[in-house]
Parts: sequence; C-alpha cells; structure tokens
Amino acid sequence: MKKWLIPVIVIAVIVFGLYSWAVGFNNTAVEYEADAKTAWADVESSYQRRNDLIGNLVKTVQGAADFERTTLREVIEARAKATSTTIDAGNLTAENMAQFQQAQSGLSGALSKLLVSVERYPELKANQNFLELQAQLEGTENRINVARDRYNEKVNIYDKHTTKFPGKLLAGMFGFEEMPRYKSDPGSENAPDIDFDFD
Repeated sequence: MKKWLIPVIVIAVIVFGLYSWAVGFNNTAVEYEADAKTAWADVESSYQRRNDLIGNLVKTVQGAADFERTTLREVIEARAKATSTTIDAGNLTAENMAQFQQAQSGLSGALSKLLVSVERYPELKANQNFLELQAQLEGTENRINVARDRYNEKVNIYDKHTTKFPGKLLAGMFGFEEMPRYKSDPGSENAPDIDFDFD
C-alpha cells in the first residue's frame, strides 16, 4: 500500500464520520420538530372543540333563559377573538404563542363568568342539553390541559436535542431554533376569587 494512501483513507473516514453524525443529528431534529408541531396541532384541535361547544352552549342559554345580554355578548366576542387568533405550526414563536394564549384566556374568563351566572336560572340548570354541554366543556378543558402538556413534552425533547453540545453547533447551521413552550396564564399561580353574591 502506498504511503500517501493512508492519510487519504483516514481523512475519508473522518469526513464520512462527520457527515454521518450531521445527517443523523439533522434527521433526528427534523423528527422531533415535526412531533412538537403535531402536538401543537392537537392543542389547536382541543381549543377548536371547545369553541364549537361554546357555540352550542350560547344557543342553549339564549333559548332557555332571559339571560344577561352583556355576559352572553362577552362570551360571543371572546369566542370570535379566540377563533381568529391562530398560530401556524411552522411559526411557533414566543410572541405568537402569547397572543394565542391571551385570546384563549379571555375566552376562558368569559366562559367562567357565563357558567357562574347560570346558577341564577333553575330552569337552565335543569335543561338536559345545557347539562350535557357543560359536562362536555369540562371534559374538553381536561383535553386542552393534556394536549398542552404533551406539546411541552415534545418541545422539551426537541430543545434538548438542539441545544446540547455539540448538537447546538449543527442546530444553528441547519436553522433549528428553540421552540416556545406553552406557559401558564399570568397570575394563575394565585387561587381564584370566587364570589357567589348575586344581589
């Protein structure tokens, strides 16, 4: 074997090893990023289910009670804002996530106010459609929470893969950026004030 051939083989092995490592890193990052985006789509799907149920709930409440117009209007407006604020899975930025979360929080607040106000209407509480919708909304809120948790888990896997050394070097070269996590609403660490004074 010629002496000059040994360094060429060594260089070729090193280059092939680096290439294989880079391809493996990239493919895994693409997979983790896709998993996180799919998990985000599940979050959006859960919120869409809630928005659909709220439409039915509003119709049931309107038909069953002489209800406070302002409370009902707040729910309708918050629902419209929540459905118009969406995030493309390819553009999951912290700013977009905050806007989406703010719209969803507004809807949650208006919905909570609606459900508390309903306590004043015995005929509505006895309405089977309303009770069924209320139960479905509670289940949907649980689904939303599970979907947000799963999204954060997928983002965590992706972020660890793209920020640990030496992968972080390749992440920047290949355009992989940190993905935002879904955070709790500001003030949610405090116990809510509950007021049952309907006078």
